[in-house]
Amino acid sequence: MFKLLLLIVSIFILDLSADIKDSIVKIYTVSKVPNYSIPWNSSLRRSHGSGTIINGNRILTNAHVVANQTFIEVKRYGKTRRYEAEVEFISHQVDLALLKVKNQVFFEGADSLELGNLPQTQQKVSVYGFPMGGNALSVSSGIVSRIEHTRYAHSQERFLSIQIDAAVNPGNSGGPAISDGKIVGVVMQQIRKSQNIGYLVPSNIVKHFLVDINDGKYNGFGDLGIATQKMENKALRDVYKMSDKETGVMLIDISPKSSAFGILKVGDVLISIDNHNINNDGTVEFMPEQYTSYNYYIDQKQLGNSVRFKVLRDGYKKDIDVSVLNIADDNLLVDTLEHDVMPRYFIFGGYVFTPLTRNLLATSRSTLLSLREASSEWASDKREEVVVLLKVLADQSNRGDHMFSLWMIDQVNSKTFKNFYEFKKLIQNTDKQYIILQNNDGVKVAIDKAKAMEVENKILKRYSIRSSSSEL
Repeated sequence: MFKLLLLIVSIFILDLSADIKDSIVKIYTVSKVPNYSIPWNSSLRRSHGSGTIINGNRILTNAHVVANQTFIEVKRYGKTRRYEAEVEFISHQVDLALLKVKNQVFFEGADSLELGNLPQTQQKVSVYGFPMGGNALSVSSGIVSRIEHTRYAHSQERFLSIQIDAAVNPGNSGGPAISDGKIVGVVMQQIRKSQNIGYLVPSNIVKHFLVDINDGKYNGFGDLGIATQKMENKALRDVYKMSDKETGVMLIDISPKSSAFGILKVGDVLISIDNHNINNDGTVEFMPEQYTSYNYYIDQKQLGNSVRFKVLRDGYKKDIDVSVLNIADDNLLVDTLEHDVMPRYFIFGGYVFTPLTRNLLATSRSTLLSLREASSEWASDKREEVVVLLKVLADQSNRGDHMFSLWMIDQVNSKTFKNFYEFKKLIQNTDKQYIILQNNDGVKVAIDKAKAMEVENKILKRYSIRSSSSEL
């Protein structure tokens, strides 16, 4: 009888594994890779990743698997035919995407996998996908090592993630991590030069994404645009009249674009969020004896929801509700890493201008302090973007300025500007003979407008550039 039970259990496990394998997809992507140092250029790249068939005949994968895509094909496990697919919804914030396949024959005989709950540490998981080193489906096993907020490589934003010790390699991206027959996470990244340290987008983040798109539109994960300081120093807690039993973090800065602006105040001590105590190190208990950033409870909100803080203000406690209306890019002067767009640029007399982006900072490896500082500043109604002189295409007309590179511009003919669009209009519409560009240090660049317009086509032809401007 005991042997019979073992046989039944074994058959069940094998059948379950077979069902899971039938739902795993290999994704082939041709993508257009922008060049932020030469913004009028791009290149093509071919890559592959993994995905899972979920409810509604959709394929769940990573955003970075299909980012900047020009053509996508998918193939099911155990099949040889590829089918054309397209992106239906994508979240570059949390590195998730949903694909749909034009020919529904692709899904015949396939079961969709369900999403499970957030796993516990030490819980066993199996990772399915198509990593480099072969063409067949790979299955590796491991355990959940830790769950906490980490930086997502694709967006550089911080969200909850699951660390596992199962083998994760390029090509695994977008594949599911399965526990008890359900998806508990989506493989997204690994730590290079490490021994089996991989990261998953947790199932609760996936569920938030799926709820978000129920209305046919992706809105994103909310960001309050606030900066806080830990309150681990007793003297500092005494200054802010905190008792020994009280814990929290001090609010030190608020974005002018934030929905919290004018509601929360600098100097407020945030004691709790949605009735969950905030510790002096800025963490909250989200599972028994498991701690992560207090942003965990903001991440749970859909845009339009509100979050309740208990704050200590001038020694008195009060409850304050704040609506979650913005994403990080609404609050930041320099947006998070951008994808699925080409760099914007404007060339005038050989001077190449572009908005400052994190993509440009990453590819140029700039160490200029002014640019790094700008990337950490808040946006405002008066200033939404930073514009830089990227480089100067050498010509006799701009002699003396050929060494300018990644130079931040703050004024055009003594006028400030809100964004790249306004900057371009200030140059194009000026009736002055000379265009004077200036930064806040007083350094100036002078351009003779008539001469710049006269040599424009010659410079574009010399450097094989088809257009003096991207689409703005």
